[in-house]
Parts: sequence; structure tokens; C-alpha cells
Amino acid sequence: MKWHKPVRAALAAAFVALAGTAAQAGPIMDQIRARGALNCGINTGVAGFALPDARGVWQGLDVDLCRGLAAAIFNDVSKVRFIPLSSSTRFTALGSGEVDVLFRTSTQTMLRDTTLGLRHTVTYFYDGHGFIVRNSLGVQRVRDMAGATICLIQGTTNEQVTADYFRSVNVQFRPVVFERTDQAAAALQAGRCDSFGTDASQLAAVRSTMQTPSDWTILPERFSKEPYAGYIRRGDDEWFDVVRWYTTAIIEAEELGVTSANAEEMRRTSTNANVRRLLGATPELGQSLKLDAAWAYNAIRAIGNYGELYERTMGERTPVALPRGPNRLWTDGGLLYALPMR
Repeated sequence: MKWHKPVRAALAAAFVALAGTAAQAGPIMDQIRARGALNCGINTGVAGFALPDARGVWQGLDVDLCRGLAAAIFNDVSKVRFIPLSSSTRFTALGSGEVDVLFRTSTQTMLRDTTLGLRHTVTYFYDGHGFIVRNSLGVQRVRDMAGATICLIQGTTNEQVTADYFRSVNVQFRPVVFERTDQAAAALQAGRCDSFGTDASQLAAVRSTMQTPSDWTILPERFSKEPYAGYIRRGDDEWFDVVRWYTTAIIEAEELGVTSANAEEMRRTSTNANVRRLLGATPELGQSLKLDAAWAYNAIRAIGNYGELYERTMGERTPVALPRGPNRLWTDGGLLYALPMR
């Protein structure tokens, strides 16, 4: 079709206007840069995801994702403020602006996405609801826990999943609700509960902190899909893009074999177009996010790729010792899959 000159002129003007709008970093990014630090919401304490070490330094998968995002923005992992939040307060804190992003074992659900004024970005961890029991109880399957007292965390999908399951098999149970995982774990250890119901990764974390971890069994059944993602407030598409594509870049790095150790050499020598784009040897990805060309390179150099993160925080050589399972790359039979970064 041949456009008349007035139409072409109008289209060109509209394109320029849109381009000018896209050039703005977005209000949340402006606030972060003006503040000089990223405010990142994390768990109050779950091994493997977010837990202070003996020196009081936060460690874990979610913590490192916060640090990596700070590196992508500032090229400095120290420019992040960790804000521990309970399950019942996390979304309120995000919605009120107390935190810029939530990396806090938060499941993506339809109602959370459509009713809270929030957006989840991209899946970085796949999990499922399960139960842990003391071996001495002799429980082999969940339906055998008739009348059991079960610890649960307030404000989680696990409350509903547990109630739905026991109702479906017409079995009664007694819930005991806590605000934090460490409180539920202490109650379980003390014998106040027969079981604890939450996501399997967090059950593995709880077991690793028990006085005698071998006394406890995580039952093999899974009762839900619990895909975790970073959450942000609605209304800032530019910030959504940054968090979404930053998380994707950490997964893409593992797919491409880029690690914290070899990122510098690969940036200099790789002829792979995907590697060159990811590491900023060509600048278009950074330009599209209004970040430095080396944004992903800086993050990967600081925290590693997804596989490095996983093995360091909850892999087989850690106390959590959780097999990657569905969190393996799609090329290795898992569910992790980086959207094309081009």
C-alpha cells in the first residue's frame, strides 16, 4: 500500500513521540538511581533463599538475585538494601513503595497478578507444596495424617492448598498458623505440630536446620504448582522490563555457558552473536533497557549464572542439598528456559 504524504508524516511524528517516551527510564528506576541503592524485599529467614550467616551477612538465591540486579544497575553489588518481609506483609510493603522489587519465594498466581496492583515478572524457581514429618510417626503418605496438627504460614498459598487437599479426601486436620517459617520450624521441632506444610524447597531448608536432620522425611507427594518470580508494582513498564530481562539474562548465561569466571574472556573473544549481545560486546540489549551495555556482564561477573547460584545456595554440597529437579535447564530435562534475548 502506498501512503500519502500527510499520513506518512503523521506516522513519523507518532513514532518520534513514542521513541521519546521509551527513552525515559521510568519512575522507579529514577528513584533507585537518586537513592543510590536498590530496596529489595526478601524472606525473614529460609536457608537457601535468604538467611544471615554467622557474620550477619544475608546469603541465598533470592539475596544473590537482589545483588545481581544492583550490579546490573550500578555495577556494584553493595548498592542494595535488604528488607526482610513476612508472607503476610510482603505484598503490602511492595505496593506501598517500601521495596522496589520482591525476590521472596513468591508464587505467581492469577489473583495476585490481577487484584493486588502488582506484576510478576519471569519464573526463576519451580516448586510444589509438600509436607515434612518426623520419621517416628511412620507416615508414608499425606492421607494417613488424619487428625494431624499441621504447621502453616499465614498469607501463603500453602494454607489454601493444604485445606483444599484434606477437604478433597474427606480427612480432618488441625492447622496451627505462624507468621514466619522459623517459628513454624521451631514448633515442629518442639512437637507442637505433627507436620509442616509448605513448598518442598523450604521443607528441605527447614530439615537442614533441625537438630538431627535425618530424623525427618519430606513426603514425596506434591500438591500444587509453585512457580516463583520477582514481583514489582504495576504501572512502570520500564522497571518491569529491567527486572524481567535481568532474571532472564541469568538463565541465558547458563544456557550459553557464560560463568562468573569466563565472562570477561567470552566478552572479548566469543564470536557467538547471542553471547556478544548478552555480554554487551554489542550494545543493543542495554540500550533497549536504558542501562549500560555491560549490564548483564556486570551481573554475571558479580553473582554467576543460574546454575552457579543454585549450586552455591541450595545444591547437593550445601546443607539444604536440594536436587535441581524441574529447575534444571530445558536442555537437561528441566523447566528453566530463557526467552530469546535478541
